[in-house]
Amino acid sequence: MAEQAGGEIQMDGANLYREETYTDLKAGTLRKLVPVTAAGADDPARKPIYSAATQVMTPGGVLPLSGEIEGASSLEAAIAKFPETIQRAIADLREEMAAMQRERASQIVVPGRNGAPPSDLLIH
Repeated sequence: MAEQAGGEIQMDGANLYREETYTDLKAGTLRKLVPVTAAGADDPARKPIYSAATQVMTPGGVLPLSGEIEGASSLEAAIAKFPETIQRAIADLREEMAAMQRERASQIVVPGRNGAPPSDLLIH
């Protein structure tokens, strides 16, 4: 998110990236963020950032998945690490869903709190 300094939104000119997108039109999309200077020239002092994105069909509909491809220093390396990155995103999603289910299961149920009050408490 953009940080506000004195009510103004400022871009960090020392942390700019140009985005390149690649797709095979089947499995998903690779995104490469190329570091650039404030003048728009490539910044060789910083490494590019690669990320993977795809969609999976679930009973509830289409679910987007994405993740940063760690250790990729080239497009070829990013392509090779695409499946591993998406599998990690799926595992993280499963873990997050299991945690949510555990949290819901551990909630204390208080009668009358989430529904109609018991009939013997109704005033006639």
